[in-house]
Amino acid sequence: MRRFAPRFLAAPFLALAFLALAFLSLAFLSLAFLALPATPGHAASAPCKPGSGVDLSGRDLTGAALPPVMRCADLTGAKLDGVDLTGKDLTGAVLSKASLKEADLGQVHLDYADLRGADLSDADLGQLQAKQADLRGAILTDADAVQAEFPHSDLTGAVLTRAVLTQADLTDARLVDADLKDATLGQIKGRKADFTRAKLDEAKLGQAHLEHATLKDADLSEAEFTQAELDGADFHGANVDKASFIQADDVDLTGARGTPVNLPDDAVAPGGAAGDEPAADRTTTTTWERDVPGNAVRPKGLSPALILVIVSGLGLSLTLILWGVAHRRKERFVAEMAVARHAAEEDVTRFGEEIDALDFEMKINQVSGPTHEWRAALDAYEAAKQALNVAQTPYDLRAAATAVARGRYALHEVRSRLSATGGHR
Repeated sequence: MRRFAPRFLAAPFLALAFLALAFLSLAFLSLAFLALPATPGHAASAPCKPGSGVDLSGRDLTGAALPPVMRCADLTGAKLDGVDLTGKDLTGAVLSKASLKEADLGQVHLDYADLRGADLSDADLGQLQAKQADLRGAILTDADAVQAEFPHSDLTGAVLTRAVLTQADLTDARLVDADLKDATLGQIKGRKADFTRAKLDEAKLGQAHLEHATLKDADLSEAEFTQAELDGADFHGANVDKASFIQADDVDLTGARGTPVNLPDDAVAPGGAAGDEPAADRTTTTTWERDVPGNAVRPKGLSPALILVIVSGLGLSLTLILWGVAHRRKERFVAEMAVARHAAEEDVTRFGEEIDALDFEMKINQVSGPTHEWRAALDAYEAAKQALNVAQTPYDLRAAATAVARGRYALHEVRSRLSATGGHR
């Protein structure tokens, strides 16, 4: 801002006007973006008739060989507990009331699938793709759904107690009456998601994107919204008692119940806007008007010295504002990086445990896996650790996630080869 140095009295005002115009431009662009129509994928229909594929309804598939093509398959009431479905294409499949406890559905395609009442307790749903899927009444207790995608899906009445949905995509998803008690929802994409009457008590929603989300009558007691984006979120009737909003943006708790904690200074509390004060009486005479005698000469203008003080104060205020913005941006970046790094480290640790578990199992059974795939899994693990070590931004951490995904695919190939040779169940 040095080119706006105060060589004349209007300079600080011009600088403030410039900042105001910049903020107005950003606001206009944001509104224009929000007004964009939905993508064609949102209105797209299922690629095939659900359940029109292979008929496996009611079958016990826990030890059976799965068919190579399962797109639009009928798996109604099927038993798939502990089955490895990694990378399978189950688009349009019907899994209503199927049992998938502890199943591995990492990177599985379940777009437009019917999972009403399905039991996915303790299942691995990492990077699952379930666009416009029907999960009404599904059970996902303790499920690991890191980076899973549920845009425009229906999870009405679903049970997700203690589920891990870090970085999951819940854009425009319907979670009415869903049970998300003690769930981990850090960095989720939940724009326009509907959490009406959902149970979110003690849920972790750090850095969650909940712009224009509906949280009417939801139980949010003791939930954590640290650095969450809440622009336009509707909290009417929600219980926010002891809910924490540390550094959350655009907090408006109008119509909510309870006493939240750690509200930002600009937040709107359940009882009204922060900082509300009774309006001043405009007819009240100021102190200096009361004290000045009637025949005294009142000041006609400000002295040059006072003008200089005002200008200097404005310049200092502008400097402090800019410093505060930069400082807050730095704090926010550090916090975001900490959350993202923690999630990435947990994912890499779990991958390492998966390698150790398979290695131990092969040693017990005195078998060896295919050398190329096994080496690929180990190399991917090392690459993921190296990516963590050098990552400086959340974007850099994507390299670790990519390496883990590649490594898990290699492990899946090892298991498949062992199953084909009869050396691994």
